Amino acid sequence: MNTKVLGAFAAVALLAACQSATDTAATGAGAATTGSSIRPGSQEDLIATAGSDRVYFDTDESSIRADQRPVLQKQAAWLGTNAGVTVQLEGHADERGTREYNLALGQRRANAARDGLVAGGVAGARISTISYGKDKPAALGSTEEAWAQNRRAVTVVR
Repeated sequence: MNTKVLGAFAAVALLAACQSATDTAATGAGAATTGSSIRPGSQEDLIATAGSDRVYFDTDESSIRADQRPVLQKQAAWLGTNAGVTVQLEGHADERGTREYNLALGQRRANAARDGLVAGGVAGARISTISYGKDKPAALGSTEEAWAQNRRAVTVVR
């Protein structure tokens, strides 16, 4: 009998806890008092403010596409308002090609993105580059969609 009473009490306590969490989520209580959970100068802040932390490239290319220039401009503006932040530009390639070719291509892509940020007013000393070639794919698969996601340079806040 004691087990049934304890079980019923535990169930009521659990329901009460779930109800208060639901009320808080529904009313937004807590969110209004804590404000944004994004820390200024963080990777999340870069993505939220600039819209993206990556630029994409065409196959076997390392020049910045016209549709990707605004991304770098927004990143440069963000870096301008976050003067204490340093970044590393990671160059990536899709799975096609040799390891050596893709490492070199990834480095050229990282350098091109760095040059775009420097042209936007960011001091070159705040930017380092690295190439991962095809070793860290964003998308798995041997499709054009996957390859397109893997041909990129990613700005990583340090």
